[in-house]
Amino acid sequence: MSDIEIRDDRAAGRLEAWGDGEVVGHIEYFVLTSPEHALVPVHTIVEPAHEGKGIAGSLARHMYVMARDEGIVVAPLCPYVVKWAARHPEEAPAAAPELLRAAKEWLVAHPGRF
Repeated sequence: MSDIEIRDDRAAGRLEAWGDGEVVGHIEYFVLTSPEHALVPVHTIVEPAHEGKGIAGSLARHMYVMARDEGIVVAPLCPYVVKWAARHPEEAPAAAPELLRAAKEWLVAHPGRF
């Protein structure tokens, strides 16, 4: 497989990993606007044929880089991103508990979105 390219489709709420002309993995997310702006990853999916190649980790890392570049934080609800962040605290600053609570409330208020 050639190198992976990460593309953000903000309108669709998908951070996609592309390889060999196809999407090989993605993170579904939304942008929280209150109490502050945050990227909220909800699901990380890697196509079975591409598992074990570090794609999910690359997507998680890129999510935190995007947030840092935008001057906002990541409030992860996705179990994979939560675990990744715990293993990489130098790259993934923890979100405030009230921000995580607001992200969960947003998700409950928007059933069917994910």
